[in-house]
Amino acid sequence: MTHKHSDYMHWSKTLSRARFNLATSGVASFPLRELPVHLETLEINGSDNGYGHPPFQKAIAAHHGVDPDCVVESAGTSMANHLAMAAIIEPGDEVLIEHPAYGPILDVAYYLHANVKRFLRTRETGWVVDPGEILRAITPRTRLIVITNLHNPTSALTPDSVLREVGDIARSVGALVLVDEVYLDAVYQRTPRTSFHLGREFVVTSSLTKVYGVSGLRCGWILARPDLAWKMRRLNDLYSATPVYPGLLLAVAAFKHLNRLREKARRIVDADRKLLRDFLRRQSGLSAVWPDWGTTAFVQLRDGNADNFLERLRAEFDTSAVPGRFFEMPDHFRIGMGVNTEMFAEGLNRISQALADR
Repeated sequence: MTHKHSDYMHWSKTLSRARFNLATSGVASFPLRELPVHLETLEINGSDNGYGHPPFQKAIAAHHGVDPDCVVESAGTSMANHLAMAAIIEPGDEVLIEHPAYGPILDVAYYLHANVKRFLRTRETGWVVDPGEILRAITPRTRLIVITNLHNPTSALTPDSVLREVGDIARSVGALVLVDEVYLDAVYQRTPRTSFHLGREFVVTSSLTKVYGVSGLRCGWILARPDLAWKMRRLNDLYSATPVYPGLLLAVAAFKHLNRLREKARRIVDADRKLLRDFLRRQSGLSAVWPDWGTTAFVQLRDGNADNFLERLRAEFDTSAVPGRFFEMPDHFRIGMGVNTEMFAEGLNRISQALADR
């Protein structure tokens, strides 16, 4: 099975837009005018044409408490996941990926001709990672285990204690663990450290695209041990000779004010989460495992076809949410928070109307 496209990304770019857009995956854009940077200080071309922009690498390294040699720049988390998997696996290698999974991660694995196996996260356990499920699915041929943390789409958090168990399992067969942490900083209190610190088995991908409101910068990265990081940098030569230099300068500026960016979004996320929780309590036609953190919630439509419901929701109520089929759960849909609370409240109201009109 070879994928040379992403059905989810195609849908997102062509069919997700609506006046009341609950199909978002990240928070509202952070305005450039509020970032303490002067445009006259930006340059179009830089002089450092080597592997990485040192101030950017140092900013990422300082953010995570790692050596800059472990940092690989990338164009967002999606490219980070592609680079990481392409550097680690060869065609036919066995890759163990969570279910439900974010569609583009699966698409990359199939594109790279991986032998994809699955381990289950279940609604009954709150979508948590069960090391026992991984132990049952892993084989001596497994080369890589892939997890999102926070989980996309459910926002379930995997604690360090569980990740350490996963690392031990991976080590027992000589595999690595790839953890996509793009949503992890949406744990606003006692934010966990990156799992990269848990051992040499861990490779981490992330970016500022989801939690900080600067997705247009495509500010992404990989954390890997230095020898593997170098392999990823060399591989990236095939995809991108040099990054967009003004974007690097703006990304460095964003790193100097991360708390400011995150707190601005947090106020909207907190307000939206309260609205969504109250909404779900009133809706007998919907069901969800309520996550403690995150900017997305995964909602089950108890009766009927979720795709048909969402198509009618968009056509008749100008409101959108992400179909669960893109996460292999066709009776679910994903709701995004953190953009605009007034818009979000009216979107929920229109979902309620659509449910009542069925």
